[in-house]
Amino acid sequence: MGSTGGGSLEGARSLAGGVGLYRGRAPGGARSVPGGAGGTGRGRFVPKGDREYRGGGGTGRGSVGTGRGRRSLGARCRNSIASCPEEQPHIGNYRLLRTIGKGNFAKVKLARHILTGREVAIKIIDKTQLNPTSLQKLFREVRIMKGLNHPNIVKLFEVIETEKTLYLVMEYASAGEVFDYLVSHGRMKEKEARAKFRQIVSAVHYCHQKNIVHRDLKAENLLLDAEANIKIADFGFSNEFRLGSKLDTFCGSPPYAAPELFQGKKYDGPEVDIWSLGVILYTLVSGSLPFDGHNLKELRERVLRGKYRVPFYMSTDCENILRRFLVLNPAKRCTLEQIMKDKWINIGYEGDELKPYKEPEEDFGDTKRIEVMVGMGYTREEIKDSLSTQKYNEVTATYLLLGRKSEVRPPGTQQHPTAPTGTQCHPTAPTGTQCHQTGTSATHQHPMPPNSTQCHQSRTGATHHHPMLPNSTPCHQSRTSGTKLGLVAPNSTQCHQTWTSGTHRFQWH
Repeated sequence: MGSTGGGSLEGARSLAGGVGLYRGRAPGGARSVPGGAGGTGRGRFVPKGDREYRGGGGTGRGSVGTGRGRRSLGARCRNSIASCPEEQPHIGNYRLLRTIGKGNFAKVKLARHILTGREVAIKIIDKTQLNPTSLQKLFREVRIMKGLNHPNIVKLFEVIETEKTLYLVMEYASAGEVFDYLVSHGRMKEKEARAKFRQIVSAVHYCHQKNIVHRDLKAENLLLDAEANIKIADFGFSNEFRLGSKLDTFCGSPPYAAPELFQGKKYDGPEVDIWSLGVILYTLVSGSLPFDGHNLKELRERVLRGKYRVPFYMSTDCENILRRFLVLNPAKRCTLEQIMKDKWINIGYEGDELKPYKEPEEDFGDTKRIEVMVGMGYTREEIKDSLSTQKYNEVTATYLLLGRKSEVRPPGTQQHPTAPTGTQCHPTAPTGTQCHQTGTSATHQHPMPPNSTQCHQSRTGATHHHPMLPNSTPCHQSRTSGTKLGLVAPNSTQCHQTWTSGTHRFQWH
């Protein structure tokens, strides 16, 4: 099948990297932002006329307090659990530690909640740089995140808004992206992939039960906490869906995008997430992508053909579950209820078959936490009022953070695994792979020569991918900044790919 499928993850980052919560390297060493503002969202479909607020940078320096709350920050600190050096920059009750994401109109700061000592991630968005449509989408993202409470979805704790800036205080996943994990460690064994994938399926099914479709599921938007649990992030492209009402916004990251998006067809919602889950499962198990191309046009052609390699080490049960996800006809694609009963996903979980998540009622009557908060200077009345009305303010945030244990990192581990400068190519076409036609049972053997040679990728107006084998030598990548490519997008629309220090975007015109 030549280079059909099996694309390297690093190649995917360059073709459709995406801007996520703790993402990729931006110029100057900062990491790109979660969902970011402004049009820097690498590898995303951005509807015409929209300014993509996700991923952008922002003027919110976080050097001044927001002035919210009746008590001064200094007074609050005197009653707090954690120490509070006044000279450090802060936002509300949060001491800013460092920038972990940066874009055009937003940035993400690692911060510490002064009262509890818990680490959080604060997404800082400059509202003045967003047009009305982008602002509307931003507030939709906030509204959706407020309604989500799942152990495998990044939790929103507090929303702080000023005239010019919006601060989203969120759960901090200290182990970084699944993407970076795969780049550093290679593919997962099926047992490990299964544990992660069960969490992903549970969280996405939970969203679908709430009539929420994510629309940008990919390895870069899957984060890991200190205990290696999945946290789905970046709901900037999410939306509500209703049965009988089609969505028509074509967004997401090309290698993970369903074929109907490439064809410009309207869609119900969940089926595009389900296709993306199939791509994610393949990526976890193989360390590579099922569909890849030198450019967007070639990628589109391969997705629409629906052909991908089945590595020799992939079990038959895993191959079978993949076939249920990667079906070209969205009407014949599996449902997540069906997937929860699949043999592969429940191997090793006998008696504990994956079931829909039942959201417990939030415990807002924990007397121990309330007593601690009273000692901090909050009154019982304001605690009761904030919790009963579920206000995303400093009171609710403090209560929620008190209920979460501090993350303890194993000695010698990094907070954010990042792709090394000289990354290694991941196995994409191991010896004796199979080529699988989506939606059919026919497979064809394609023996590959043993012992791979060095893979060199040069980005000078074009991208060249070379299939790699296990234990291959390092793959060197070089980029020429500022080179522009004109690619043909779905429905013969024009898509421009712009290289800028390794970061680029896809925008429909």
